[in-house]
Amino acid sequence: MNTLYYIGLDIHKRIIAYCIKVIDGRLVAQGKIAADRKTLGEWVKGLPGPWIGAMEATIFTGWVYDFLKPHAVALKVAHPEMLKAITAAKKKNDRADAEKIADLLRVNLLPECHMLSEELRDLRRILRYRNHLVRTAVKMQNKMSGLLMEVGVPYSKKRLHGKKYFHELLEGVEEIPSSVKGLLQLSRSGYEMFRSFQKRLIAVLREESLIRDRVEHLMSIPGVGELTALTWVLEIGDPKRFPSIRDAVSYCGLCSAQRESAGKEQRGPISKKRNKHLQTMLIEAAKIAPQWNKQLSCLHEKELKNGNRNRATLAVARKLVAYMMAVDRNQTFFKQPAETQAA
Repeated sequence: MNTLYYIGLDIHKRIIAYCIKVIDGRLVAQGKIAADRKTLGEWVKGLPGPWIGAMEATIFTGWVYDFLKPHAVALKVAHPEMLKAITAAKKKNDRADAEKIADLLRVNLLPECHMLSEELRDLRRILRYRNHLVRTAVKMQNKMSGLLMEVGVPYSKKRLHGKKYFHELLEGVEEIPSSVKGLLQLSRSGYEMFRSFQKRLIAVLREESLIRDRVEHLMSIPGVGELTALTWVLEIGDPKRFPSIRDAVSYCGLCSAQRESAGKEQRGPISKKRNKHLQTMLIEAAKIAPQWNKQLSCLHEKELKNGNRNRATLAVARKLVAYMMAVDRNQTFFKQPAETQAA
């Protein structure tokens, strides 16, 4: 019977520290290699037998995970914050970190986090980059507004993003200094470039057959638009990995932190241990969804009676999570409850 080896990997930009152990904790090998595909491929060929590997989730994890997965019996990724809490120690270096990961792996105590498929991670990268471009375009638009206000030029904020209005504004106002005109034109060209790129990225996501059906099902929920559906699909991955709606709500960062001791419970502000991309999108969607969904509108009005608008928005966001979990798990279109249809 072949011996199964347990390998802990501590990944950095230039080096990868590794530690190889067997089930009884005996150290087989330890060292460092260069963090490139050629060196990693030669290292894999020299391993003594079948192996299970684990690594911490970092910005470098994706390509290493994809490269090593075909060669491993199993490959796991550890949650960085939980891993830090478990392995806190006075002595910390790359080799020690790799050994701790190997030890947690062999005793089945590794705080594992979910790893999306390579295809979904590629699409998620496109969506996140699109969101980055949108934020940059908004900054450019705000910069144009700021420059116009600095020189005392009246303008329409709602029309400033229009190409025709912008050029008419520059040509029709003589008191704008030439230096400011140059900065405005530069800001405008950057704004248009970012806008065109983000539209192209959304077009790429729309044509992807891997997620098209799921997005269409989610968009059948009144109040859920294309971007909300895309964000949900590419950030959640497989909805069945959440045992309950409560777990999904927690993952989305829509609940407060809980501290309980000696029978006393305290609730803090919204937890920062969340998927920030989903949290942002769901809160934005919850602000306008009641306009399109009667159930969400009733819920929003009910929570508003308590006098807290933020709580009302969070309640709507949690209900959206419940709707999307139900639709995404069952892969069906949304059906309005009977009492809502009758009304």
